[in-house]
Amino acid sequence: MELYKKRDSRFYWYDFKWRGKRYRSSTKETNKKRAGKIAALRLSQAMGGVGPLDRKAPSLQGFSIRFLSWVESATLAGKSKAYYCNGWRLLATTKIVAMRLDHITKDDVEGISLSGSASNANCALRTLRRMLHKAEEWNLIGRVPRFKLLTEHGRRLRLDDHAEQKLLVAASACDWTTGMFELLRDVIILARDTGMRNQRELYRIRLENLDWNNRIIFVPDSKTAEGRRMIPMSDRVCDVLRTRAGGRSEGWLFPSQRSKCGHLTDVGRQFRAARAKAGLPEDLVLYCCRHDYGTRVLTKTGNLAAVMKTMGHKDVRAAMQYQHPELELVRAALNQGREVASQMTA
Repeated sequence: MELYKKRDSRFYWYDFKWRGKRYRSSTKETNKKRAGKIAALRLSQAMGGVGPLDRKAPSLQGFSIRFLSWVESATLAGKSKAYYCNGWRLLATTKIVAMRLDHITKDDVEGISLSGSASNANCALRTLRRMLHKAEEWNLIGRVPRFKLLTEHGRRLRLDDHAEQKLLVAASACDWTTGMFELLRDVIILARDTGMRNQRELYRIRLENLDWNNRIIFVPDSKTAEGRRMIPMSDRVCDVLRTRAGGRSEGWLFPSQRSKCGHLTDVGRQFRAARAKAGLPEDLVLYCCRHDYGTRVLTKTGNLAAVMKTMGHKDVRAAMQYQHPELELVRAALNQGREVASQMTA
């Protein structure tokens, strides 16, 4: 065993090997005699396989208990907590959960097989990355292996007029409780004509934030700072809002006694049932209404700044993800150019 002082430290350090493993650390002592006793104790602990020097990192499965407990008590957004819980649900089905945290390598992570889309797999990978970083923070592992997420492709579908009509026809034929068809219809109309985010904005509309005189919806809280904005009411949005308000001047637009928060939280089950009955692709989700809104408004106005403002975007790159140029417009422009060229040569 070696006992020494570093140039930049006033404490004595110990350095020794046992069964091929190196132990080196500060004794936190400035007296050499006391430092020697600390070093001897550390050597004894290493030889006996006890104490913090030889502590083994837990398995990913064992660590999940502490991690999920932290997720529950941490000051995270509700969606973040749900995201990590879902990520662990996906990870729990893989073989990597049986591995010790300090044995997990980049190759092990890249060998994980997860079903579903790239975003589904990335949910598990982001959760794993967060777990490993927490393990490093809690001194259970020395470092976190670096690994890449899968490439995610943006939504390619819009919930346009044709899709809306097919959905509503299919929904009207579903055997639902009274008022469920009207609820889904109104949600689709509002989503398409306001471009509002489903859960954070649309389901949380309050009557106090409706300016009937100027026909404006005020969004007081959103995903980003830019999400706090004014949205104009189209004619049919105004009709839906007045019918839903029913003479009330305050409270939730979509009140719900079933939810703890007091308002509607989801229509996903009904949407999926109508989508299946209509024979529409599974990639078509309610959020596609937001993509349709961005594309329609920019096509009609040509004003990207106005689109960004009403959708709550600050970055142009983010705004362009919601743009799906009509192929027919491009085809018409190409054909028009060819017609002009033909007339010039005639």
